[in-house]
Amino acid sequence: MLSFADAEQSNIWSRSAHVAELYRRRARDEEPEMDCAAQAAELLVSISSPGDSVLDAGAGAGWFFHSLRRRNLDLQYWAFDSTSTFVDIAHEELPRFGQPAQQIQLGMIEYVEGAFDHVVCMNVLSNIPNWHVPLDRLATRARKSLILRESLGPTSHYSLVRDNYLDEGVDLNVHVNRYSSDEVAAFLRDRGFSVQPVLDERTQGLPELVIDFPHYWNFIVARKETAA
Repeated sequence: MLSFADAEQSNIWSRSAHVAELYRRRARDEEPEMDCAAQAAELLVSISSPGDSVLDAGAGAGWFFHSLRRRNLDLQYWAFDSTSTFVDIAHEELPRFGQPAQQIQLGMIEYVEGAFDHVVCMNVLSNIPNWHVPLDRLATRARKSLILRESLGPTSHYSLVRDNYLDEGVDLNVHVNRYSSDEVAAFLRDRGFSVQPVLDERTQGLPELVIDFPHYWNFIVARKETAA
């Protein structure tokens, strides 16, 4: 008999009560601002205009909204994540801060529709099988800019490792990939963007251990050369 696993059961982000609790505190603005969120928001300060829309791709529970809010950025915040638990948290917590719940949706990068002035994607592509299809999709959604923060370096390295920080009894693997920064930049240039690498302020170019494996965080700011 042919059967299929429940996709939600194999989603590592839905299998950690600790992560869900942390994300709820972030959505409530009860945790310190994440350094990467602060840096991404500051990058938007210099390239966005009042009333612009921003899409937060793989947003978790949408706490990047608070980074925009505390800087008084007049931006329309849209977000999505593929983990229903996180989207539910965002719907429960963010409206009291003024964020419309309907602008945070459940979905996957490969199927996102619509057009947005700015697209932000942080710490997402490094933990999925490959970056080409999702990044191509995000590039087609961005009218003015695309801001990435991923594990990037001189060469690509792909690995699938056991996540030892999930709930007790859960045995699942996660992708921990580092991508060639030159290859990603060339990919974006081919799609009509100018590309600027930006040093990650948190790590200063040094590897950071996440679930005990090194991540080489770097930002890329890609701007549409003929913005609509």
